[in-house]
Amino acid sequence: MVVNNRKKRIGDMLVDEGVITEEQLKEALANKGDRKMGEVLVDMGFTNETEIAGALARQLGLEFVSLNGVTIDEKVLKLVNVSLLRKHVMVPLGFEHGNINEVRMAMEDPMDMQAIDDFTIVTNLQVSPVIATTHDIMVTLDRFFGNSEAMQAVQEYANERKSRQQQKEATQDEEELTKSPIVLLVNQMIEQAARQRASDIHIEALENRVRVRYRIDGTLYEKTNYDIHLLPAIIARIKIMGDMDISEKRKPQDGRITLSVDHVEYDIRVSILPTVFGEKCVMRLAQKKALTRDKKDLGFTEQELMIFDNMLKHPNGILLVTGPTGSGKSTTLYTALSELNTEDVNIITVEDPVEANIDGINQVQVNARADMTFASALRSILRQDPDIIMIGEIRDEETAEIAVQASITGHLVVSTLHTNSSAGTITRMLNMGVESYLLADSMIGVIAQRLVRRLCPECKKPKIPTSEERKILEITEDDPVTIYEPCGCPKCADTGYKGRIGVYEMLEITPDIKSMIAGAASSEAIKESAMKNGMHTLSMRARRKVLDGTTSLSEMYRVSADE
Repeated sequence: MVVNNRKKRIGDMLVDEGVITEEQLKEALANKGDRKMGEVLVDMGFTNETEIAGALARQLGLEFVSLNGVTIDEKVLKLVNVSLLRKHVMVPLGFEHGNINEVRMAMEDPMDMQAIDDFTIVTNLQVSPVIATTHDIMVTLDRFFGNSEAMQAVQEYANERKSRQQQKEATQDEEELTKSPIVLLVNQMIEQAARQRASDIHIEALENRVRVRYRIDGTLYEKTNYDIHLLPAIIARIKIMGDMDISEKRKPQDGRITLSVDHVEYDIRVSILPTVFGEKCVMRLAQKKALTRDKKDLGFTEQELMIFDNMLKHPNGILLVTGPTGSGKSTTLYTALSELNTEDVNIITVEDPVEANIDGINQVQVNARADMTFASALRSILRQDPDIIMIGEIRDEETAEIAVQASITGHLVVSTLHTNSSAGTITRMLNMGVESYLLADSMIGVIAQRLVRRLCPECKKPKIPTSEERKILEITEDDPVTIYEPCGCPKCADTGYKGRIGVYEMLEITPDIKSMIAGAASSEAIKESAMKNGMHTLSMRARRKVLDGTTSLSEMYRVSADE
């Protein structure tokens, strides 16, 4: 049976398994070109890597494996060059049942006889295939070979640099830079960061070295160091990719790169800043599809989902999402917009910058040089017959006033603000000069939020809370409570955490709070009234996530520091 199935095309197998339809297969074949069928189907949104791998495993009678945290013997890793493994998207896991003549091989496509033949010719060993997703295989190759590949690129660049020492740095032209091993180094840096779920890459010029750090789940981790002589070439390459001026080294510059990593498109915002020892570069990575998620995936409780839905049902008014930079405000707003995005409404956004493109929504980019500020763009938007307006951020009195006026005149306005709490947002708007009676009339709700790191489910360590910790968690000495703390394992890259989840403080504007806003009440008074009506503060929600084992006490301290 397995033999017969191996003669089948991958598309036919996916149709047999019900993963795709005949029509989708025909459409994919028409757009295939030289690409692999699986890649085309994923790019067209018909399926995903996990569904393809699972269907192939069932059809071929092979094992479908997860490579998360897998360990591989060094002897096995040295069997072939990593370039062959990357070319065929496969990784050797070990010898099959101790047989030194047969290698257990995780493959994207176990029907790829060219890949199996190439490995067999080089090693003179047989291949026993198992199936894994492309993403899992590439992450595993990065984990075991990433540093050696990067250092090889560095060595090649050093040799190349030595052979043309007589040339000045300033005379390096674009063609030379695009052919350099530095291209490989920068690409690897971005690809590894994307596969490790990093949100930012920091390339920093220190006195004698270049330090590269990745921000993963909100925390910076040092990944590697290079010789300081590599800095000009790395920065020049990034400037070319981001369409910046490579000859300008004294002024800050901003750019944008679009790059595909494992069939996922990333939008990368680049910032270059001159420092004492050279230019520092920060690249912010965002998946184009990651900002639009299902509300249930954001971390809302059932009660919070009901409140959020009630807020979004208002035909007009202003809804504010608040929190510090990197607290997930944009994701919450985009999620709300995606839900409101139907054929019968006109949604217009004004953003700086536009973080993700959503089909069916009119998005406007702020441009200070063209005098397109938030305020001037908003005035124009109001003449475009909008139903819903999203403002990237309310930064000044003028924008705040126009937003409030727009919400009173029949528009639903959603926006962000940098404040620490939901009640504090009200006083911030009043301090910006918005009239209290107008704000009371227009506000429909405020969501204050933070992101806490999730404890790794594989290695989190149980712990009985101390007396001091029980006081902080507001539990008695008699409560049989177990909390957890981070430990670290291969599956979470020894950090103890994997992923993040939102913690929310949701202030619904009730008639009582409306009258308090109209009377310009203090944020403390508004907070007390809201808590009497059932509002849970950020620290209360974070405490709940500690008690249910989602996060640690140290993460709770970070979220509730303001309180």
